[in-house]
Amino acid sequence: MHFHDDALFPELQDKLVITAAPYGPEWELDDFREDLPLTMDEHVQKAVDCYEAGATVLHIHVREEDGHGSKRLSKFNELLAGLREAVPEMILQVGGSISFAPEGDGADAKWLSDDTRHMLAELDPKPDQVTIAINTSQMNIMELMTADDIAGTSLARPELSDTYREMTVPAGPEWVEEHLRRLQAAGIQPHFQLSSIPQLETVERLIRRGVYTGPLNLTWVGIGGGFDGPNPYNIMNFIQRVPDGACLTLETLMRSVAPVNALAIALGLHSRCGNEDTIWGAKGEKMGSVAQIKQLVRLSEELGREVATGKEARDIYKIGESYADADETLAKLGFAPNRQPGQVGFTHHA
Repeated sequence: MHFHDDALFPELQDKLVITAAPYGPEWELDDFREDLPLTMDEHVQKAVDCYEAGATVLHIHVREEDGHGSKRLSKFNELLAGLREAVPEMILQVGGSISFAPEGDGADAKWLSDDTRHMLAELDPKPDQVTIAINTSQMNIMELMTADDIAGTSLARPELSDTYREMTVPAGPEWVEEHLRRLQAAGIQPHFQLSSIPQLETVERLIRRGVYTGPLNLTWVGIGGGFDGPNPYNIMNFIQRVPDGACLTLETLMRSVAPVNALAIALGLHSRCGNEDTIWGAKGEKMGSVAQIKQLVRLSEELGREVATGKEARDIYKIGESYADADETLAKLGFAPNRQPGQVGFTHHA
């Protein structure tokens, strides 16, 4: 991305799109019962509350009545139907992990099978987006957590924290290509969740080969443990490699969430918050998803940057758009064109 002399002027930036992730699949209910929904009505009401606070993208997981993260697509269908009625302007983004939370103490924390995740393309009603991981990698969500982060929560139990330490993201090349094919065929926009520049490079190659042809919505996920950490140099190096036509959100965890979101707002990027990312505000003080959204809205207003409405967020994310081929996609996104036979030197669009 290019930053011209006027790039930090809020009136020249896109309006802020706030993603809310208020369903926290890694937490047990007793960790923050006031903020973690259990019943379907509570799930839907949480979305309404987030939307009214200023969030226009909803990152979706769902719980069973026993409190565990649901792995049943029927539960996602039920929730999506309720959300379409309650928050029709929100961008509904299903988490591609479905639920990585273990079923009980000591069970594996893992993403579901390739075939099960492919079935997200068959959700009914269909979501606007499904998040997609690129390249199989470690996802040790415990690595950056401090003693304060987990004190008094279920993550303080060794049998649970140990299983999260060993979690991996399965996202090999064959699965990724098939998943992109199915999502595009269903008219669902993939939202790429990327941990580092090598994963961004893989996405660019998929575009150059025509595997993905459409708008490029990305989230940089700086959670450590196999992903980038929330180091400003990591963030800026990643931003530098993102093409100008992409839409980039920054995500991290625990008490790094607020400062990283502040950076995103100042730079004209987009923000994500909610109890899936953190349950903490000031040190030792819990902070719910709605309060986190309101904090970002206040900060954006202080900087003079407007917050997007639901319709404006859809326009910024280019929901419903697709492109004809690799050449059109590269041009729309701001990547250099593919090299033509016999062409030498640097490539550029006419």
